[in-house]
Amino acid sequence: MAIVGTVALLVALVALCGYFLYRSIPGTGSASEGVNASEVAAEPVDTTETGALYIDVVGESTSVFVRVPGGDVLLDQEVVQGDSVHYRENTDGLEVAIGDPTAVELYVNGEPRDVSDRDPGYSFTLNP
Repeated sequence: MAIVGTVALLVALVALCGYFLYRSIPGTGSASEGVNASEVAAEPVDTTETGALYIDVVGESTSVFVRVPGGDVLLDQEVVQGDSVHYRENTDGLEVAIGDPTAVELYVNGEPRDVSDRDPGYSFTLNP
């Protein structure tokens, strides 16, 4: 009986390890996994308080890349419809790339910026 219990425990542990390994592979988790809650949110933000950068995904999805110029990558993931990317402050500058500009509404320093006519992979830099 002890052998059956040990085997069942081993199978359960292997299954859990496999599950968590699978979820750690990019693109297999939810859109906001592994990201600071202030960066990607499903709740809408008042456009009068958009801060330095606000990207609202209104299309199906788009890749979003944000980093400090020449430095740390802050976000590099697929963001789905209904989610948004929000950076309140811009003290070091931001480099931004949007995979599908037609899928987003973009606000820079509280001002709307129409990028729907831009090519895929549109990128720009926000100075501090």
